[in-house]
Amino acid sequence: MRICALKTATCNRTTTLNTMNLSLSIIASAKAWLDPFFDVSTQKEVLHMLSNPSEELVDSFYNNLEFGTGGMRGVMGVGDNRLNKYTLGKTTQGLSNHLNKVFKKQQVKVVIAYDCRNNSREFAKIVADVFSANGIAVYLFSDLRPTPELSFAIRALNCQCGIVLTASHNPPEYNGYKVYWQDGGQIVPPVDARIMKAISQLTYQDIQFTAQDSLIQHIDSEIDEQYIQSTLEKIDCISRQESKDLVKIVFTSLHGTSITIVPQTLEKAGFKQVEIVEEQAVPDGNFPTVISPNPEEPDSLKMALALAEICHADLVIGTDPDCDRLGVAVRNQLGEMVLLNGNQSMVLMTAFLLKKWKKEGKINGEQFIGSTIVSTPMVQKVAAHYGVDYKEGLTGFKWIAKMIEDFPELEFICGGEESFGFMVGDDVRDKDAVSATLLMSEIVAQAKESGSSVYEELLQLYVDFGCYKESLFSITKKGMSGVEEISEMMSNLRNNPKHLINGSQVIRWEDYKTGFAYNTSTNEKRKLDLPKSNVLVYITEDGSKISVRPSGTEPKIKFYISVNSPMDSIEQYAHIDEELGVKIKQILKEFTF
Repeated sequence: MRICALKTATCNRTTTLNTMNLSLSIIASAKAWLDPFFDVSTQKEVLHMLSNPSEELVDSFYNNLEFGTGGMRGVMGVGDNRLNKYTLGKTTQGLSNHLNKVFKKQQVKVVIAYDCRNNSREFAKIVADVFSANGIAVYLFSDLRPTPELSFAIRALNCQCGIVLTASHNPPEYNGYKVYWQDGGQIVPPVDARIMKAISQLTYQDIQFTAQDSLIQHIDSEIDEQYIQSTLEKIDCISRQESKDLVKIVFTSLHGTSITIVPQTLEKAGFKQVEIVEEQAVPDGNFPTVISPNPEEPDSLKMALALAEICHADLVIGTDPDCDRLGVAVRNQLGEMVLLNGNQSMVLMTAFLLKKWKKEGKINGEQFIGSTIVSTPMVQKVAAHYGVDYKEGLTGFKWIAKMIEDFPELEFICGGEESFGFMVGDDVRDKDAVSATLLMSEIVAQAKESGSSVYEELLQLYVDFGCYKESLFSITKKGMSGVEEISEMMSNLRNNPKHLINGSQVIRWEDYKTGFAYNTSTNEKRKLDLPKSNVLVYITEDGSKISVRPSGTEPKIKFYISVNSPMDSIEQYAHIDEELGVKIKQILKEFTF
């Protein structure tokens, strides 16, 4: 059947479309994709959607897929609000225009990586073609690679920009496009706004798809070797080989990219007893063995935990599809495997590194660590104890990476956030599950040497700095109506600030959208020294901290709750942990019910 015939038939369905309460702008946006510029298969799919109007049509065309939080992420499919050849092409064209303008006196170079997601390889080739069509030299990884390796490669290859095709831990229908700048970190203001402006000035017809193949070079193991060596050097495994030989590790890549790097890195570091969850070792964008490929979700590590019981493992590590987040499980005092949350892992790794640096005499007041406003306040207390400066940024590792550029006079030790991300040193400017996996393995080995365990080390930190317990609760609101609901929830909280939470007085609340913090006892306000963002934070008299923000990558509103209590001995932990858990539930009710 010819496209023009179908197009005419579709135009006669205006009455039907109107009965669906579809706005004229949505219909017009969809019909624009019937232009001959778009390939035949795309036109056919759009025609089918117009002929059979549904929520899919609305969600595909009611908005443009936003470029923000370092790039864009969305459901794959046709339409302005979907990730596809044309939305990727337009974004890359705008980015190409900006790169050629900013670096006009030199040959611009970019490096491109991709993960296990469906269509990631094909999308990476499209992006490479558009860059090369604009005279930009491209280093394209020949196969899937971890996102942190992309960050490393930018500086190793002296590139001005890097792109990775990934949707991190989102469901299988998603893919994404993350942009990194020449420092190896994700783009931040004002660069992101300038790129967005360049993209907004384009139409799809402006995309240059015809590649200059001579400008595309494939890269492979040479970068892998440099990346692994860099990881080994910065973790500096000093435990005895005899101790490493005793450490039993279960590792799962959750069908993602870490299988290409993590096992090799552990082996070269001397960890020989590594059991891999074979059913999850094959990269697969459908993630057939898990509901969600997110190590933040306890269910994602079920198979790894089962294998750990069989082989009596000391440590379980699971990484997300692009290998920047890691989930960790260790044995408690009863010998049971227990999952650590991101805050606990961060505190353990930070304290371990700071203790090591102090022992080696490397702390002189010119070092710092970084974290985020929604992460545990405990990490700041650890930093202060060791005489290390603490920097705090907005949610997302791009802000931690930016700290390295903002404070060149200080030496960066490490950074972490509650969402299972950690970064050691500055050769990778993003969360890095490869180095974090090796670091956690080294912590297990050294604990064994001293006759302790990782779990006991964590409880001792609670004795030293107070017992902190955190919880994240998310509400998902999908589609156009979901965006409006989340916006309304944030507006209600902003316009009606709480003064009492779980019986404790709110002593300060911070509105990062307006850029001010408000002292409730003095009615004074002060300017926040961070970029504006749609985040609200409440601090109560009893030390509780509640942060609320919409997700930047998913249709969710998130509530981060942190509570704490003094703890005099390890034996008190079970009781105090239970009390803090009840407190979190009570606080959550005040915000969601």
